[in-house]
Amino acid sequence: MTTSTPVPTDPEGAINGGTVTDRLVEANERYAAAFVDPGMDARPVLHVAVVACMDARLDLHAALGLDLGDCHTIRNAGGVVTDDVIRSLTISQRKLGTRSIVLIHHTGCGLESITEEFRTELEMEVGQRPAWAVEAFRDVDQDVRQSMQRVRTSPFLLHTDDVRGFVFDVKTGLLREIDPGQPS
Repeated sequence: MTTSTPVPTDPEGAINGGTVTDRLVEANERYAAAFVDPGMDARPVLHVAVVACMDARLDLHAALGLDLGDCHTIRNAGGVVTDDVIRSLTISQRKLGTRSIVLIHHTGCGLESITEEFRTELEMEVGQRPAWAVEAFRDVDQDVRQSMQRVRTSPFLLHTDDVRGFVFDVKTGLLREIDPGQPS
């Protein structure tokens, strides 16, 4: 996947008379016209699950040299290990054969610039407090360590011996491995 250039939009988000979603649907139609069933099932070839931030600057397949079908990819804000990530990893391991887990946070993450106060702000705006935690953090290395610990101590996961955590540098594209036992 390549990085696309910004698409000019009008104030309502329309692109050349259509929305961003219209553009995506049109791209899918072109994709489907040339699509050939690769004959794969849902089990990842490399038996690995990657948990990463949803940040648009992270092209995980390119950064990790992965091909279609190599891994399960689970993404959320911050790449933090939440109950829903544990849910996905449990299904990935117990039903689809993964054995290894790679956790990837990154430099310049938006979760470093907000706080749990965001939930209060939402409550004030919409009249209901979100049940979920923001999972904001100040120290990306420590948050990777916390995520590794959450995976390693989950009673639902069968394979916790090959869990490694990294910080992706958005300026260089390099991964920096985080030692789970070394506080920053």
